[in-house]
Amino acid sequence: MNGQMPDFGEKPYRSLDVELRRRYGEKIYKVSLNGRMTCPNRDGTLGTRGCIFCSAGGSGDFAGDPFLSVTEQIEAQKEPLLRKFPVKHFIAYFQAYTNTYGPVEYLERIFTEAIGHPDIVGLSIATRPDCLPPETLDLLQRLNSLKPVTVELGLQTIHERTAALIRRGYPLECFRDSVRALRERGLETVVHTILGLPYETREDVYATMKYLNGCDIQGIKLQLLHVLKGTDLADLYETTGFHILSEDEYVDLLIGCLERLSPAVTIHRLTGDGPADLLVAPQWSLRKRAVLNHIHHEMKARQTWQGRLYQR
Repeated sequence: MNGQMPDFGEKPYRSLDVELRRRYGEKIYKVSLNGRMTCPNRDGTLGTRGCIFCSAGGSGDFAGDPFLSVTEQIEAQKEPLLRKFPVKHFIAYFQAYTNTYGPVEYLERIFTEAIGHPDIVGLSIATRPDCLPPETLDLLQRLNSLKPVTVELGLQTIHERTAALIRRGYPLECFRDSVRALRERGLETVVHTILGLPYETREDVYATMKYLNGCDIQGIKLQLLHVLKGTDLADLYETTGFHILSEDEYVDLLIGCLERLSPAVTIHRLTGDGPADLLVAPQWSLRKRAVLNHIHHEMKARQTWQGRLYQR
């Protein structure tokens, strides 16, 4: 870095909102869809209880109604957005569970239906690195020639001890191989991480950021750990009382991550949402707008920006 703040638009980091405006020339929203998937951590292949932080909704608590068709879900998800904003186009986001975990013929049908919708300009697919066989990768490459396809991989952490605790179910090498395979096919890759995982230190989190700087990723989601009712994480919290980040601690840790991340990486998320009726902790996270304002205010006060401490 040369000491000059990069051109990120109005924010001190490369935000998804600004990136999409640059790409499409207008505001773009995501519509969250449910493809009726399951997960190898739930169907007995690897386990039956999922990752310890995952709710019964498979991280898709805000996704569409699985009993509706993909087109019907898109229309239903569009409606509340159109009432509030002058938006014209959307990205179809398959969010719930593992969205490449199924027969390729089924995946082709639902993904093609989504990108065939006239208001959809791109496809975003949340999945696991261990659920991307060659035939599925080939399908995504074909779809990417029609409309842009982004694949979101749930990594959470690079540390194997934490991965075992949260029951991630695959080694770090699998993640690295999947990123390489996606990029070889020209597919944009976004990584999900969680800040505040039990017993991880600040240095552990920064090590994950440093590792990701060495991967060919285009985006990242920095997710605050949410303890949700009915999860094994909630049971662990009740029995051990592991440390939950305060708002100030989270903001400080998050800014440290942004300072260390490559300025070429687009930031897709700074905190995340936990359903109010399921959230055990931290309760301060329900004030999402206030938390985002806190982050932006603190970055301005520190005169810091994404990549300030980044070293190649």
